[in-house]
Amino acid sequence: MVQATQFWDKIAEKYSEQPIADEAAYQKKLAVTRNYFHPEMEVLEIGCGTGSTAILHAPYVKHIRAIDFSEKMIAIAQGKTEVEDIHNLTFEQALIEDLDIPDQSLDAVLALSILHLLRDKEAAISQVYQMLKPGGIFVTSTACVGDGMSFFRLIGPVGGRLGLLPFIGIFTSQALTDSLTQAGFELDYQWQSGKGKALFIVAKKSG
Repeated sequence: MVQATQFWDKIAEKYSEQPIADEAAYQKKLAVTRNYFHPEMEVLEIGCGTGSTAILHAPYVKHIRAIDFSEKMIAIAQGKTEVEDIHNLTFEQALIEDLDIPDQSLDAVLALSILHLLRDKEAAISQVYQMLKPGGIFVTSTACVGDGMSFFRLIGPVGGRLGLLPFIGIFTSQALTDSLTQAGFELDYQWQSGKGKALFIVAKKSG
C-alpha cells in the first residue's frame, strides 16, 4: 500500500493537469449520475483523485465526503474547493476499509476509476452495500482489463514490482457485474462508450 501511495503522490501534479481523455463520455456519465441525485443526498466518493468530479456533483446533493489514499491528490482537491468556494464537500486522505460509516446511512457511493486498482474489490463492494440505505445507488466506472489487453497480464505485474505502474486487477466486465449482483445489488444502468472502454454502472441496493 505504501508503494501505491507513493506512486499516486508522485504523479498527482501531472495527473491534475491532464485533460479528460473522452470529454463526451465523461459528460454523459455526469448527466446519468445526476439523474439519480436529489438535494438531500449524503454521498461518499472513494478514490476521488484530485476532486474534479466531486466538485462538479456538489451542487446537486446535500453533502459529498470524498476520500483518496494519496495525500498529494487530496491536497490538490482541497485547493480546488477553496478556489471554487464550495462548502458542502469534504476531502480527506483515507482508505475505504478504514472508514467508520454506520450501516444504511448513505444515499449514494461513487467509485470512479478505482475498483480495478483495489486488491480486494469484493470486500469494497460489500462494504459499500452495507453503507447504503435501501434504494441507495452505487455508481462505478471501471476498466475491465480482462476483456482485452492480454499483454497487460505480462507487463502489469512487472511494472508494479518496479514501481512504474500501480496495482491493476485483471477481471472481465462479466466478473465485475457478477461481483455486484452477488453482493446484493441490482444493476439499473450499464454503458460503455466503446469497445475496451471503462464499464459505467449504476447499481441499486434493493429495498
